[in-house]
Amino acid sequence: MSKIKIIQTASIIDRPEDQKRTIKALGLGRPRWEKIHNDTPQLRGMINKVKHLVKVEVVKE
Repeated sequence: MSKIKIIQTASIIDRPEDQKRTIKALGLGRPRWEKIHNDTPQLRGMINKVKHLVKVEVVKE
């Protein structure tokens, strides 16, 4: 299974509560935090919800 690195690029201050909870569920919380996850359809849906707050990179294995 491929892996992706999610990097938070913007703050969650003054964002709707559902976006704050999605960022927390991704394991992020502050700008420049990053996390590596397996690439799944559920994760892609979460990323799509907060795409304006994160950057996604594919991790080479």
